[in-house]
Amino acid sequence: QVQLVESGGGLVQAGGSLRLSCAASGRTFSSSSMGWFRQTPGKEREFVAAISRFGSSVEYADSVKGRFTISRDNAKNTVYLQMNKLKPEDTAVYYCAAKRGTYNTVLSRAEQWYDFWGQGTQVTVSS
Repeated sequence: QVQLVESGGGLVQAGGSLRLSCAASGRTFSSSSMGWFRQTPGKEREFVAAISRFGSSVEYADSVKGRFTISRDNAKNTVYLQMNKLKPEDTAVYYCAAKRGTYNTVLSRAEQWYDFWGQGTQVTVSS
């Protein structure tokens, strides 16, 4: 079992920055691909970013490319999402997700691919 705990959400003005963290329990973090997703009320959860187990591969949704950066620290069992130049449309609950036992460069944009999910952290961007 893997437990994921997100933190770092909050209220920020448009153009500002936030860094989300997702701390994972257990000893399988370094063998897990990680992803960030977000969801707003009435909409389906959408892919934001993903990173492979050693960080050699990353992918981003087109809507955040060039503004958001995903990274990980396997020594700290933590994955990060640095969000810059935030826009009101980035307002959502952000979730991190883990897929255990992946090969080096494997990652996915598909929600159903991931095994474990955090509880989410709210990000609100005011205009």
